[in-house]
Amino acid sequence: MDHVANLNNTADSETTGIESSPAQKLVSDNQACYRALLSRDARFDGKFFVGVSSTGIYCRPVCKVRTPRQPNCSFYPTAVAAEQAGFRPCLRCRPEVAPGWSTMDISAQLAAAAAALIRSNLSDGDNVAGIAAKLGVSDRHLRRLFDAHVGASPRDYLQTQRRLLAKRLLADTTLSVPEVASTAGFSSARAMNNSFRKYYDLSSSAIRESNATHLNRSKQKKTALEDVDTGLVFNLPYRAPYDFNFLLSFLDTRSIEGVEYVQNSSYERVISVTDANGQCHTGWFKVTQAKNLPQLELTLSSDLLPVIATVLTKVRQIFDLDADPDSIAPALGELAKDAPGIRLPGSADGFEVAVRAVLGQQITVKAARTLATRLVARFGKAVQFCDNPNLTHAFPQAATLARAPKDSIASLGIIGRRADTIKTLAAMVHSGELDLSPHAPFEQTLKTLKEIKGIGDWTAHYLCMRALHWPDAYPAADYGVMKALHVSTGTEAKKLAEQWRPWRAYAVMHLWASLAADKQSKAAKKNQGGQQK
Repeated sequence: MDHVANLNNTADSETTGIESSPAQKLVSDNQACYRALLSRDARFDGKFFVGVSSTGIYCRPVCKVRTPRQPNCSFYPTAVAAEQAGFRPCLRCRPEVAPGWSTMDISAQLAAAAAALIRSNLSDGDNVAGIAAKLGVSDRHLRRLFDAHVGASPRDYLQTQRRLLAKRLLADTTLSVPEVASTAGFSSARAMNNSFRKYYDLSSSAIRESNATHLNRSKQKKTALEDVDTGLVFNLPYRAPYDFNFLLSFLDTRSIEGVEYVQNSSYERVISVTDANGQCHTGWFKVTQAKNLPQLELTLSSDLLPVIATVLTKVRQIFDLDADPDSIAPALGELAKDAPGIRLPGSADGFEVAVRAVLGQQITVKAARTLATRLVARFGKAVQFCDNPNLTHAFPQAATLARAPKDSIASLGIIGRRADTIKTLAAMVHSGELDLSPHAPFEQTLKTLKEIKGIGDWTAHYLCMRALHWPDAYPAADYGVMKALHVSTGTEAKKLAEQWRPWRAYAVMHLWASLAADKQSKAAKKNQGGQQK
């Protein structure tokens, strides 16, 4: 799949102890937080929030209002913790757009997984027992972990996320108040307004009127539906340095015609999201780099309005926007010295990445891309967007490939045993036996994958890198990894990677990047030599 997949790729307890997270350790030092607040250093953005007792407001550490006196400041690791302490969000710095924490910022993986589940499904996120069941723990244990690491109950966290999304939609779009309430997961506009008044002492109209950009748009007399038809636009901040061009190149090299489209420093793709009621919503999104600002600009098609929360979460994962380069780069040492902004690309759908990984076993990236394009043309759902003619298909659903005859898959040039593996993966994902979402437990998923005939260590770790977005996944026997490390076996590659834990997946991206850089350098020298002749 990447460079050339593992040439020997054949089939071959999660910790729940509670300890202080880096964010909790930081906020326990009032003096250090206040110094960070004085510096206005963007690297602290999203790592903590400051509550100001004299105003009753909480802000990001990069807020440009006059710095409050230290005795009036208290510090919190998350927005929900600040709100539980009685503070309401600042209308100027807008805490809801602060970079989120990465999985490694919360020491308990379960708490992070539960938080991700809630954020991506705001309409049904208050089912704590259901979330706990998905994660394989009791709801009592999940509540205890949540309280320890987030500083609030799962339900309080859910309500905060609903309010913050609603606040963002009111400020950044011309959606009607009922549409905003429904999209953010509130039962009604009245329920949303009651929540705003209770926690923010503000009404929906006051939040909307506070945003000058929205007022300017409103003067153009555009209706909510007209605004949606032109696409909903969101700014997605990240922590610099961030190498957007590297990620764009990575995605471009592997893009499937009709599903993805890369042009003019932008990435577009079709995405399908199933909501809590089992309804599938298919639309498109486009991501570009914002000019002179540490953020990406995301445009969503109107078809994705009912699942905005889920799509925002997925896009942040695809572009690894919650990573902390200040933690990762030092751990990688010389490997990341010249390119600290390289990130770990996630996925729009774990099943899609799984199929593409199987297709890419023992062949080049280009050949795998060709097979994936054929598969989509045969089994993918045809779509038509009048505002985006380059996108024509959605990747096949697991149910579709599970039902597809093996011979139909093999007829596309896919060898029989890989067609079998694809059908097995599809059946397991469709039945729920296999979870390839970012909140799935790493160790158990890795074990389950390796038990599937045709899935070896390389494919399993690659899937955990891309689908689960696990930062310490490491396909040691990858041809490109071994070549970059100048070793001949996966065992040697694994031994050398011990120094990079728990960020080995990021090390893989740097190793692949080094091969690409070497290739470009040799090509440049060859061209230069030809010109001299």
